Formats: sequence, C-alpha cells, structure tokens
Amino acid sequence: MATFIKAISYYLPETILSNQALVEDFPEWSVEKIAKKVGVVNRHVVKSDECASDLAEKAALSLFDEWNVDKNCIDFVLLCTQSPDYFLPTTACLLQRRLGLKTSCGALDFNLGCSGFVYGLALAKGLVESHTASNVLLLTAETYSKYIHERDKGNRTIFGDAATATLVSSDGFAEIGSCELGTDGKGAEDLIVKSGAMRHPGRIGDMAYDKSGNPVSSDHLYMNGSEIFNFTLDTVPDAVDKVIAKNNVSQDDVDLYVFHQANKYMLDCLFDLMEIDEHKAYFYMSEVGNTVSSTIPIALSEARKEGRLLGNVVVAGFGVGYSWGGCLLKCR
Repeated sequence: MATFIKAISYYLPETILSNQALVEDFPEWSVEKIAKKVGVVNRHVVKSDECASDLAEKAALSLFDEWNVDKNCIDFVLLCTQSPDYFLPTTACLLQRRLGLKTSCGALDFNLGCSGFVYGLALAKGLVESHTASNVLLLTAETYSKYIHERDKGNRTIFGDAATATLVSSDGFAEIGSCELGTDGKGAEDLIVKSGAMRHPGRIGDMAYDKSGNPVSSDHLYMNGSEIFNFTLDTVPDAVDKVIAKNNVSQDDVDLYVFHQANKYMLDCLFDLMEIDEHKAYFYMSEVGNTVSSTIPIALSEARKEGRLLGNVVVAGFGVGYSWGGCLLKCR
C-alpha cells in the first residue's frame, strides 16, 4: 500500500519583521549584511496573544479551502510543535474542536523541531499503512519568537513564525518513500530553552552576554551556532546517502533536494560538501526565515507552485535534539 501527500498549505502571521527594522535595533548591522549572511529579508512573527494553535488552525482552514478538502474525511491529527498552548491538554485536541473535526478523530502532539515534518510524514505513513487512519492532517506550528530575547540579534535575524497543514492519504501528488530517522541527545544543550518546564519550572535569571554581545540566558532560546553547524555537516550527508540507498535510487536519479531552510550559509556549505548541482538545490527562506518544522512543507508548497516538484525529491530536516530525518518523495 502506498501513502501520498495529497495537499499542502501554510499560514504566516500578519506581523512582518524586516531587515530594516532589525537594523534600527542593531545599527552595527546593515540590511545587506543580514540578507547575505542568513538569506532572509523578511520574517513573520506572532503578536503577544497569538499561539501555535491559532496559526495551525488558519493553516488547516487554508488547506480545506485551497484544496477543496472535506474536513469530515480527516480521521487523525498530528501536530508538531515546541511551543504548545499549554502543558496539557495537547494542542491537537484543541484543534480537533476548533476545526470541527469528528470526535472519532485521533489527535496528538509531538515535540520536535527542524526534523519534525519528516518525522510527521513517517508517523502519518505508518497510520495510513496500518489502516489506523485513512486521511491524516499533519500540522506544524511554531512561535519561536516568543522564546527569543529582544537583544538577541543572531536568532532574531534567523527565525520566523509559521504553520503548515499537509494532508497525507492513500492518493495524492507525492508518494512518501522510505524514511531515515536519527537522534543524538548529546547535542541537547546546543539548542535549548532551559527554564519553564518541569526541570526548571521558574525563571532562572542567569543573563550573561557572549563575546559578540548577544544575550545568553536559560530563560530564552539559546543556540550554539558553531556546534549546530558542525553537527549538520557531519550528519546530513550520510543520512541523505542512506535515504537514497533505502529507496533504491542513485544520486543521479534525484531531481530536487529540499532541505530544512536553516540559513543560506549553512545550506550553501551543505550543498557544496555534498556536490549537489545548483539547479537541484531548492531555497525558500528570503520572505519567511527559518520557521523550524514548517520550513520543508513551505518550501515544498512553493516548489510545487513553480513546477519544480517533479520526479524524485529528497527532503531532509535536522537540528534541535540533535534530531534528523530524511525521506524520498516520488512526485508527479
């Protein structure tokens, strides 16, 4: 039994944070420097009263409307988020009610970052092929901007907020092939928000500043950029090779590579290391930024609009955890 992506839509918050606005906060930078370094011109961020469920709901409603999907066909909801509305209940349960889905619909959250969409495809494929569900609504929704300190110019230039909705079913435009997943928890503290959950429920209040003047705090998002970079270059090429081998194709058979849109510098280095032809390397981050688990589905949606989502497409996500995942999509 084959499993497919049948539809993809996404939603971006209305508030836009431009490079010009960031330069006003950090005059030592320039608009051109930010664009060249990270490949982002604009990113969308939530308002104080907007949460992951609000974005996910709008992405799902867009999918229902744009693809003429009957919501009554949905029999499972998977939500990937690291910024849930509450510790409990699961945000997917809230969305079942807000979207008016039937009560026989399964619903769960899973906490993953940049690898989350690929993990979601693997989970959805398992649900469909085990006959547990026929139509899985895979949602990704993240509001990392709520975790970032206002003086953290590094992370503010990179990250944006967004949500996506993907319908996984027994027919569609992209067959989901075999997936390759991996985890290495030794890198857990290289991308982390330490306070706020049960290990450190209160604020720690340990603000310090690194040699570049960026704030470092357990109460906000911390990213060790150099270690994340090294992890990516060490892990992703091998993972992609395994995806290609698992799916019985060669590198020459791959028509497009859609990787997690971390930042342009990282992707340029990765594609160069892997000797991937420029015309097979897909980028879509300039107007959205790094939207964590939403980067790959947003890129897939845009590649399809451009007529580039054809043939064998390798997708790969990697980052926080450390966690990584890749799979082959056979697109038509």
